Amino acid sequence: MKALILAAGKGTRLGHLTAEYPKPMLIVGEQPLLAHHVYWLRSHGVTQIAINLHHAPEVIPGYFGDGSAFGVEIVYSYEPDMLGTAGAAKNLEWFLTERFAVIYGDVFTNMNLGRLAAFHADRLQSLGVESGFSMSLYRVPNPTECGLVEVDSIGHVRRFVEKPPADQVFTDLANAGIVVCDPQILTWIPKDTVFDFGRDLLPKLIQSGHPVFGLPIAGDEYVIDIGTPAAFLRAQELATSLNPAVKT
Repeated sequence: MKALILAAGKGTRLGHLTAEYPKPMLIVGEQPLLAHHVYWLRSHGVTQIAINLHHAPEVIPGYFGDGSAFGVEIVYSYEPDMLGTAGAAKNLEWFLTERFAVIYGDVFTNMNLGRLAAFHADRLQSLGVESGFSMSLYRVPNPTECGLVEVDSIGHVRRFVEKPPADQVFTDLANAGIVVCDPQILTWIPKDTVFDFGRDLLPKLIQSGHPVFGLPIAGDEYVIDIGTPAAFLRAQELATSLNPAVKT
């Protein structure tokens, strides 16, 4: 399995912290968040990684190089104009030629990626199909700010609504920003077009009946989107509690 880390966003909600710095390169604990991603992927046997770039694009390659110092291989995809989450994957169609994971670069997590990959494979086998899309899910206190997901008892996604207004909230179960999917999914994404997984691709897949699954994270797993100052602080506090030697 390969992986794509989405790292192109500007992170404007964090103000001066990301003015000249990609959000995934902010320090969480004693290393950039993106380093947590790379080591996390490697711990699950994923060593071929793509990273998309836009804001301050020189910072990430300057830190990771080709990835060899971190025990992985990294390729980069620079986007002069951001293509959206799914558009970024389409732009890397030449690289994503096998089952792959997509990780939102601003998520701090310890989720078991192997569990999600096994769930994905099991659901496809049960349907006798070769291609699908599986997302990790978590419960959120702010449903209007997330992509909300309704799943049935065996994990099939029946409804997905991206950031609904308050009077249309139907659950607190949301897309956690970590997915596993197959390269055939990329044929659903137009070339050279701004296209998002949540806003564009998932509604299209669900409406067509293409297999889409959701798996809630386990009770001992965490997912923190560091996109706001409060969440960034929470990630820092968690990193410190996991490693008391780390000073934030």
